[in-house]
Amino acid sequence: MAIISSRPSIALVKTRWRKKGARTLAERASVIGANVWKISLEIFKHMEKEGFRFGSDRLVTVVLSEFIAFTVQLVDRAAYGRLSEAERPRLIGEVAGHLAATMENNQRDLLGPGEYRKQFIGVLNTRFGEYAEFECPGGEPSYACLRFFATKVSEAMAGGDNKWVVEQMMDIEAPEMVRLVGKLIEQTVEAGTPASPPAPPG
Repeated sequence: MAIISSRPSIALVKTRWRKKGARTLAERASVIGANVWKISLEIFKHMEKEGFRFGSDRLVTVVLSEFIAFTVQLVDRAAYGRLSEAERPRLIGEVAGHLAATMENNQRDLLGPGEYRKQFIGVLNTRFGEYAEFECPGGEPSYACLRFFATKVSEAMAGGDNKWVVEQMMDIEAPEMVRLVGKLIEQTVEAGTPASPPAPPG
């Protein structure tokens, strides 16, 4: 049997707005993107502390991409019903763009000059299509969805001497991601509130 410890809760980057009023999609996406990045890094740090080995810097970025892809699709599911069908994909596109820039900057720091954005966006697009096949009753990812995510992380970490990755992701890390995304969307995308000021009547 795997012995999996509990984990401390992750604190979100500040999400409360200083001034009242409607926020643009770009403003909301920036805050969401910053939090998705932080969540992914904190999950990585916690797993490393628990003894999981990630190997090279390149492998770390592969694993982080899986964390981010899963978290972004959680954002998309959580935003359902809070934004219009036109605004939701625009928000996700803005979030993905923010994260692509952040990932690219970090990969250049770690790995040197290169083209990283296209590959990262490709991973997001591929995973989005795959996650779309899974049900999320009540906004919660199904067992099959969680298993798929955990398996992808396990595959990415296969080069190291790691056991219990699937169990760790399904029992400890993924539930924390789900909890944090729910809180994040509640604080940045209020139900029934427009993400940008309405256009004047024509």
